[in-house]
Parts: sequence; structure tokens; C-alpha cells
Amino acid sequence: MKLKICIFLSLAGGILSFGQEKKKEPVKFNQELATTLGADQYGMKPYTIVMLTTGTAKIEDKAKMNELMKGHMANIGKLADEGKIIVAGPFLEKNKENYRGMFIFNTKSKEEAEQWVKTDPAVKAGVFGYEIFPWYGSAALPLYLKHHDEITKENP
Repeated sequence: MKLKICIFLSLAGGILSFGQEKKKEPVKFNQELATTLGADQYGMKPYTIVMLTTGTAKIEDKAKMNELMKGHMANIGKLADEGKIIVAGPFLEKNKENYRGMFIFNTKSKEEAEQWVKTDPAVKAGVFGYEIFPWYGSAALPLYLKHHDEITKENP
């Protein structure tokens, strides 16, 4: 019985506090921004995701691997500066698919995304393979990039 009363009081308190929250002003639709970002009526747009996989190359030379990874990072920066890549990063855990990292490219064209991923020195060398998928997400996704430098102390 005490448990039922505790649950009831917790729920009632939650409902009462929810009702007392201040209502937020609705965000005003910005047609100019939506058009600039290529948003549809839902604020979304198509992108292409490239999943980097473990490649076929086995490079034992640490200096060569470091050179390839520096080139990999430089290429990501170049593609980001050009507005082609909007998200990139490694996975933090091993997985059964052997996915190592991913890119979200600012294109709906799988062919264009493949051209861009092939500019990566680590992909060219076979350190990474890749799989390509169409994806639908928020058209505002590229906006985070303009703030990334503001929160970055070091580049890898």
C-alpha cells in the first residue's frame, strides 16, 4: 500500500510540476534559412552516409600508417572546408560489421559521395574500405561546423 501511495504521489507531483512549466515561445519559421540549407517542408534533406570499414591492406610500418592517418585527417578537413563533409568521426568500440568510422556527406548522390571518399589517402591505400547509404536528416546539420572550431583546443 505504501508503495502505491509513493508511486501515486510521484506521478501527481510530476504532473503538477509539468503543468507549471513556462511555455516556450514557438520558434518562428525562417524561410531564407530553410532555402539556404535546402530544407524541405519538414526541415529535412537527403544526405549520404559513408561507413568506413576495416580495409584489406595490412600496413605494419608505423611511419607509413602515421602518414596515411595524417593524410586522412587533412582530407577530412579539406572536404569540410569545401562543404562536402558535414560529420566525420571514428567509432569508439569494435563492432561485428567492422565499421571504423563514418562520414555524412552533403549530397544525395551516392556517386558523388564515392568520388569524395576516394580522395582519402587511407581509403586509396586500402586501410579503409567503405559502404554507402542514402540518409534523410535535419537540413540544419551543417550549422554545427561553424561552432566546432570554437570548442576545439587541439587537432589530432
